[in-house]
Amino acid sequence: MIFAIKEINRDPTLLPNITLGYRIHDSCASPSQSQRAALTLINGQEKYIAEFKCQGAAPIPAIVGESGSSQSISISRAVAPFGISMISYFSTCACLSNKKEFPTFFRTVPSDLFQAKALAQLVKHFGWTWIATIAGDNEYGRNGIQAFTEQVKQAGVCIAFSETVLRTYPKERILTIVDTIKASTAKVILAFASEGDLYPLLREIVQQNISGIQWIASEAWITAARPSAMQNFKSLGGTIGFASHKMKIPEFRRFLLRLRPSNSTDNFMNVFWETLFGCTFKTDLPNAVRCSGQEDLLKLNNSFFDVSDLRVTYNVHKAVYAIAHGMHSLLFCRDQLLGVRLCANVSNIDPWQLFHHLQAVRFTSHLGEHVYFDPNGDPPALYDIINWQLNDKGFVEHVTVGYFDASGAPGKEFMINEEIILWHGNKSAVPHSVCSESCPPGKWKAVQDGQPICCFDCIPCAEDEVNNATDSVECMKCPLEYWSNDDRQRCVMKDIEFLSFQDNMGVILMTVALFGVFITLAIACVFLYCKDTPIVKGNNSELSFLLLFALVLCFLCSLTFMGRPSVWSCALRHTLFSVAFVLCLSCILVKTIVVLKAFRATVPQRGTMKWFGASQQRFTVCACTLVQVLICSMWLARASPFPAKDMTYHNTKVILECQVGSALAFYCALGYIGVLSGLCFVLAFLARKLPGHFNEAKLITFSMLIFCAVWLTFIPVYVSSPGKYAVTVQIFAILSSSFGLLFCIFVPKCYVILLKPELNTKKTLMGKIPS
Repeated sequence: MIFAIKEINRDPTLLPNITLGYRIHDSCASPSQSQRAALTLINGQEKYIAEFKCQGAAPIPAIVGESGSSQSISISRAVAPFGISMISYFSTCACLSNKKEFPTFFRTVPSDLFQAKALAQLVKHFGWTWIATIAGDNEYGRNGIQAFTEQVKQAGVCIAFSETVLRTYPKERILTIVDTIKASTAKVILAFASEGDLYPLLREIVQQNISGIQWIASEAWITAARPSAMQNFKSLGGTIGFASHKMKIPEFRRFLLRLRPSNSTDNFMNVFWETLFGCTFKTDLPNAVRCSGQEDLLKLNNSFFDVSDLRVTYNVHKAVYAIAHGMHSLLFCRDQLLGVRLCANVSNIDPWQLFHHLQAVRFTSHLGEHVYFDPNGDPPALYDIINWQLNDKGFVEHVTVGYFDASGAPGKEFMINEEIILWHGNKSAVPHSVCSESCPPGKWKAVQDGQPICCFDCIPCAEDEVNNATDSVECMKCPLEYWSNDDRQRCVMKDIEFLSFQDNMGVILMTVALFGVFITLAIACVFLYCKDTPIVKGNNSELSFLLLFALVLCFLCSLTFMGRPSVWSCALRHTLFSVAFVLCLSCILVKTIVVLKAFRATVPQRGTMKWFGASQQRFTVCACTLVQVLICSMWLARASPFPAKDMTYHNTKVILECQVGSALAFYCALGYIGVLSGLCFVLAFLARKLPGHFNEAKLITFSMLIFCAVWLTFIPVYVSSPGKYAVTVQIFAILSSSFGLLFCIFVPKCYVILLKPELNTKKTLMGKIPS
């Protein structure tokens, strides 16, 4: 501050012919002491100085300070009612941007609100979702951590624990915090506190040799000398954080090297000199080394004279120049004729006048930086990202590895060079700090009960759900015809299932059906060839050929149940099946009636058969079949069977099947078949004991037993069979009942025709030859 004031006083263009003065009070980093010092400045000089006769409404127009936010809050509240402006160089609490509460406060260091945003972007950039925070137990720490927490929660970051520190905490409190750090699984800790408040905790961590923790430092201690000392590097090495943008101030080192002790014994330069050279100016200490005041500062290797990395120091420089430019704007007017001229009374400056000019101050420093204040009294936010590293000489360096510029374009405010960063343990790999490992694709995050959202379990997606993103909170359901693959990462088409002609089962059933057609046609040929024999004539050859034709249709209709279901195949399979079996049962019914009438006509009712001759038999068959044809026609007209996809029975398969359409028509068709089969069975059973060596009623009775047994067994088996196996059961029932009718009714006759021709006589047929 003194250096900047002397520079301004030598500058002929800034405040010409006006000399700036200053007064310095020690706040002792205490809010109460800061307020006392501020009130002293407001009330005037503590003692009269004869050389100066200062007059005016207030002894000072502006205050440079304070470094701590708590002290600045105390001072600003005290001086704001008097309109006195204060410019802080290191108070970063976001609360100080509140113009209603701190109307005359300015600062040359960015607000912690920007630092919190920068820290949140740093944490998010490296994927740390499980971190801990340590805050100074004051306005700076509490407000900084609060702003940071609000920022990182939006990015899904969780706070493992949050502690507070203060330089006056007892050691027991410090040890408790250390135990919390050791017990936590968080490997990244943000310390948002001043160096003085944090140092007791850091010292204890170093003494206990706690390592493996990645420290994130706030601006208040990232460039501090004590924490980054060599002996602390094992525990704190690799620390990363944000600091004010560094600048170089020309001639500042030369100014520092020209410093000399003052004749006044209470001047702080004397104490500084005694500390540097280990001597004393006091005469009452005979054994102590006396200070001459002419010691050579160039012989000292002290970091105080290293002006290559000025951050907070440069903020002080800007604060003094901002006040000077505000004063210049207040005191001097520009006139086209007279040029720059004094237009205000320098001896009677009201603080509120300077305050209004400070609000509008805007200048470019001789270092090339644009200096101004926004409506909240804050400067543009520009930070360097600092990383603690060991150099070749074994000393700790604060290496700049990136920057954060709040005025940058969205998404480009943050820049970091990861390749040059060295983390804790002098490692180049980015530290890992999560409560739970990321959930891979195919799983979703389920938050653990009573835990933050960062602590979760990875649950595999359900069988019909997928997820192809990492750390997803839910799985997406597959479309109806799709299913999740084994790793639950993508939806795949479900297997289409139907009884195909290419399936092994389909080939077998098709072969059996065609074999049945062949056998039926072969029997028809035998009957046709032997149509004039008694056994063919006596069993109504016309009905026999019609029955064989119906059985061919029954065998062929089983083929319609195979293949991919379509509109025509669904309609054909149900109607052809219904009509073919009704035709078959109608023929059997008529044959049974003929047997009954024929044998009863011989004892001695000879006139009965004329009422049930060939015409009546044909009519009966046609009439019975026509009823089923009408039922099927109405069925097709009102609600025809249609192909459908069943995706509920099996998760990974789409079962292609035929829905019956109208359930009423379906049940009517099946019921009609059941009535005919029952009627055939009853009549055949009644005629089973009629005379005759080859009584067809016995064969019909046995065939209908097989028919009814097959279809009664079919019902429960069909209901419990899944997918294409239900169709297989249905085809098997059709083929079984068809073969039952074929073998029971026609094979015995073929046996006599082909192998026992001597029995193929009328007498044998009527049962008149003794066995």
